[in-house]
Amino acid sequence: MQTTQKRNTTLVVFVDNKNKTGEVRMYNQPRQRGQDESDLPLVFQGGMGIYVFSPGAAKKVSLHKRCVGTVSGTGMHLVLPRLLQLGDEGGRYRRALKAFPDQEMATQILERYFVPNGISLKERFKNIDQFSLNPSRELIELTIVANFCQVWLAKEGHNGLIAVNFLEKIQMPHLYAVYGVLLARVDYVLVGAGIAMQIPAVLDKLIQHEPATYNTYVSGAEKALIFQSHFIPRDFLRCTLPELKRPLFYPIIGSSSLAQIMTKSGQLQIDGWIVEENEFAGGHSAKPRGKLILNEVGEPLYGIRDEIDFKQLNDIGLPFYLAGAYASPEKLAYAQSVGASGIQVGSIFALSDDSNINPALRAYMRIEGYNDRLVVFNDLLASPTGFPFKVVHMPNTLGEPLIYSARRRVCDLGGLLQPYLRDDGTVGYRCPAEPIQSYLKKGGKREDTINTICLCNGLHSVVDLGQRLRNGTTLEPPVATLGKDLSFLRHLMSHENDSYSIEDAIRYLLKDQKGSL
Repeated sequence: MQTTQKRNTTLVVFVDNKNKTGEVRMYNQPRQRGQDESDLPLVFQGGMGIYVFSPGAAKKVSLHKRCVGTVSGTGMHLVLPRLLQLGDEGGRYRRALKAFPDQEMATQILERYFVPNGISLKERFKNIDQFSLNPSRELIELTIVANFCQVWLAKEGHNGLIAVNFLEKIQMPHLYAVYGVLLARVDYVLVGAGIAMQIPAVLDKLIQHEPATYNTYVSGAEKALIFQSHFIPRDFLRCTLPELKRPLFYPIIGSSSLAQIMTKSGQLQIDGWIVEENEFAGGHSAKPRGKLILNEVGEPLYGIRDEIDFKQLNDIGLPFYLAGAYASPEKLAYAQSVGASGIQVGSIFALSDDSNINPALRAYMRIEGYNDRLVVFNDLLASPTGFPFKVVHMPNTLGEPLIYSARRRVCDLGGLLQPYLRDDGTVGYRCPAEPIQSYLKKGGKREDTINTICLCNGLHSVVDLGQRLRNGTTLEPPVATLGKDLSFLRHLMSHENDSYSIEDAIRYLLKDQKGSL
């Protein structure tokens, strides 16, 4: 690849490995709110589920020049209490709680959940209130503080950039979770699994500590009926309100046409994009556009309508990053050649020694991935959200039919509860992964329950935060997600039992980027 630059234009001569063609492409390289192109990040860390990356892991990424570490905001109101009940090894979260602006709120949470030396292996974690359109004050405060702690710890002691990743589909916690990360001065807000049209206005309101609302989808309700969550920050924080900055907002999208739709009105402050290739990216992804067609093993097939139009993205004039099978220096170069500022990668970090994935599960995935035997299935049915979800098939996890069928259905966390309209006009809450009879009594369809996985419990278990079952001897079975492309393992490992660190992964990704290491 040869590159010459003149002002904001990059002329690239690039051999396209996918199409086996040599092309000359010219794209405008956008600037980002006062930044020179050389200052833009090259690598974003992916979100990858619930607490796969600790704040410390995100920090290790962000300490590298032109890399952005990412913490997941999904389910943090469930994660923080469990970490405190396990004894808060090293005192990290107690340190973060001491930094929270409202010490009365932080102290109440510490007193409620912290267990010195941790609960025993036979003790269950405390139940947490489930979200609704009108959540309890206790749950709101917990959500604010938990998200603050994640970002504060990730940013502690350095000037690197930290992002938080949310799923738009999980709407009811948004106002409180976003406020928490704003209090910690997060640098980027990334939102996928849905069209995040409401987030810019929420950011604008909450950085001023002003009241904010979020329209919430309620199944069965007519479009004319609007259901909202409401949040007034000044009713919760009993302290001097700090001055906040507006983070950069990057929607995670699966098509260039969605980027056009979101920018068409000109009223949304969007600072850039993460553009996923849905066939390959880990976690949740969008369904194929048009008629649904499955391949021979039952995965959705993505076609021409799902291909990314790079000209459309460049014409919008904002930075964009490509995700989904981009974890290599060659793919980073390819992304730059089509006008992208860089890449987002998750699986390469998730399989490093610095991730929170259970070490035995992580080692199994590395061995099988190294030998090109690991099955990562793009499952249409697994997620209660209705989005396709990449499930890793491996023993003793919910990716195996026997383990799935043996698990007793329970919905005790409620992270993916969906509001629905009851016959009497009130709002109820249900999840396709809850006990089937309970779901049917709430008006749900039986077909929605088939092979649906309790991601809330499964994703907690994969990072060793799983609930103890009532027999006192076993835990909720885990479920793991990865992207489809694990070819990076052959470059980072010399044999199947080898391992690597986040630093090793970054050196590999940026080895051809002069001045970036």
